[in-house]
Amino acid sequence: MNASLNLKSAIVNPQSGDDPQSLLYLTGRYLEHLRVRNFSDQTLYGRAKYLRYFRVFCEQLGLTQARQVTRAIILNYQSYLFHYRKEDGLALTIGTQKHWLAVVVSFFSFLTKESLILYNPASDLELPRKELRLPKNVLSAQDVEAIMNVPDVQTPLGSRDRAILEVFYSTGIRRQELCKLKRNDLDYDRGIARIEQGKGKKDRYVPIGERALKWVDKYLVEVRPTLCPALSEQTLFLNTLGQRINVNRLGSHVHEIIAKANIGKSGSCHLFRHTFATLLLENGCDIRYVQEMLGHSKLETTEVYTHVSIRALKEAHQKFHPAKLPQASVSDSPVPVGDTASALVASSL
Repeated sequence: MNASLNLKSAIVNPQSGDDPQSLLYLTGRYLEHLRVRNFSDQTLYGRAKYLRYFRVFCEQLGLTQARQVTRAIILNYQSYLFHYRKEDGLALTIGTQKHWLAVVVSFFSFLTKESLILYNPASDLELPRKELRLPKNVLSAQDVEAIMNVPDVQTPLGSRDRAILEVFYSTGIRRQELCKLKRNDLDYDRGIARIEQGKGKKDRYVPIGERALKWVDKYLVEVRPTLCPALSEQTLFLNTLGQRINVNRLGSHVHEIIAKANIGKSGSCHLFRHTFATLLLENGCDIRYVQEMLGHSKLETTEVYTHVSIRALKEAHQKFHPAKLPQASVSDSPVPVGDTASALVASSL
């Protein structure tokens, strides 16, 4: 298999195709099955893209039909993903490999259940072992304040950016969720924000602090009407064209703001989510409350932040490590001084 294959050039909106046994046609059947089951457009987009990667692999082996795919082909694809190198020379993460393979497994499971193929070549496939990956960076309260001071709040867009950063920090929501916020999603009296159709098509409420609400209110009163005076537009945060902010553009913009803070840490919108969860846990918040606020369906997903939140571990280390305890038989000074030093040198000769 050609290791220089550019997976990113894959088309992610497959058409039905003419051959009802082709991988292309059956991918369309699979995606329609997910659409009927009310999977989100984002999920459909992702699965279409990952199945396109698999088809590119098969087509280079001369395979175009699902019934031509054997278990050996699936295993070769798994090996290919492990050895694949991106344009920057880096390998795909284990999590990425596992996710792409899981989509292939789900695809062939569907084909088997619908009797579209005779047997499932991906059955009992052993997916890569899950790694425990911790966030590379977490902001301190001082780091956050440095970032907050980057936008020039005397300008309209600077005031908008400060409001966006405050909402990220106060709520821990995802960037996609922030971009979808509407003006009436914020309840000032109760101090909560309504997240509509977050990840997994789930609604939830999250607390939002008074400081964040004040900055949002300033943006709504002074800035937003200049971006879009139309009352029919309900989206909260807008770009210079008066439209909903693009998710990818928001990520790049927040990344630039963090870089300008010059705090020695890099990241983007998700860095505030990591910080939100970690600081809550360090300050004694119950992990199940954190799980609810983050919108995690499984507690295991939230538990990663217990490994990042090490303040209690540091306190225990300082309290109980022998090097921290007074010892009557050992001098408090790490370097021998005066007569003691002379005696030690003499005894070593």
